Amino acid sequence: MNQQTMQNLTLFDLLARGWQRPSAIADLRFNADGSAVAFTSVDGTVAIAAVADHEPPEARIRVSNDLGQTTIRPREKAPVPLIATGVFGDADVPLASYAHSGFLVGAASGEVLHLAPGGDVAASLVRIEGPIVALDHNSRADMTAVSNGHDVFLSHGQDDATRLGRDVTSSTDALAFSPGGRRLACSLGEGLSIWAIEGDASLIREIPLAARPISIRWSRDGTWLACGLETGGFALVSLADGRADVVAGFPSPVRTVCWSQPGNALFASGAFRIAGWSMTAPPIGGETSGALETGRAGLVLVETVAAHPEKKLVAAGYANGRITIAQIGALDELLVRPLGGAITALAWSGDGHHLAVGSVDGTAAIVTFPAQIFK
Repeated sequence: MNQQTMQNLTLFDLLARGWQRPSAIADLRFNADGSAVAFTSVDGTVAIAAVADHEPPEARIRVSNDLGQTTIRPREKAPVPLIATGVFGDADVPLASYAHSGFLVGAASGEVLHLAPGGDVAASLVRIEGPIVALDHNSRADMTAVSNGHDVFLSHGQDDATRLGRDVTSSTDALAFSPGGRRLACSLGEGLSIWAIEGDASLIREIPLAARPISIRWSRDGTWLACGLETGGFALVSLADGRADVVAGFPSPVRTVCWSQPGNALFASGAFRIAGWSMTAPPIGGETSGALETGRAGLVLVETVAAHPEKKLVAAGYANGRITIAQIGALDELLVRPLGGAITALAWSGDGHHLAVGSVDGTAAIVTFPAQIFK
């Protein structure tokens, strides 16, 4: 490799292991022990990558004796191939982490299938009528929630699924357990319903919203819910009193929202920069003092965001394939990838050493960062 080629390499070229899937990546998940990542595609398949890196960055870093300059050599070997599954549906399928190292996949057949990190499909965990369009699992409560687009079902362990007693006809295509597994939030047409699921499930409250929720994320302490909306921004819901405020002004649908525990902050996609707020002054009732100027504004939309689990950092994926990492509340950014297919999914591993990436051109990747890069 000549010197000019070396100079043109990006951090993504040096740090990422990438694979090409036949169709766009829709979603991704790390398993609970951080040993594997599952990528779903819009063709209804799932592909699994091992997180272990056989050429880790630390092994390729060199510090020159004379100038003390740090360089990293490119990878010499192709990454271990993905483990690809068969087709579970005619479009992207819902996905959740399960048990210590596995995944759950919701199939068009109405089955919730246990997918091992090696790609083996175990017996059906849950079976309902109709294709599964939404799925979540909480390991603390050992509870699984599924929806066929209308009805919502709960299953404890491998017990038969029990239908929630809802007297509504609105669609349900987003589900999320609270961190402790004591509450379940369900999209409800243009609204949200919140259920207590200890013992017999009971409806706590229904919250009308201005548009359909397309993503639901609980804060780590379970006191707040953030819901990306199909149009009009995102909703922020206080569980203490059920109050919901919409944060508007986004030029694009808010596909993802995420919480930063280290930064006590909330972030959303759908703007021309990383949109964030400190939860010491939540963006409710027109409050704007908590707005965080994070990263730099540009002309390209942020499609997805992911907060680092241990540091005050947030990763952003853009419509032009750009990937950056910014310090919360600061303008400086680390450019990981300048261009490529639009980013559709981002997620950090639990230890914050790896960033999994999916894009519309079928690229699935794991970026492994050396420990010293975020010091």
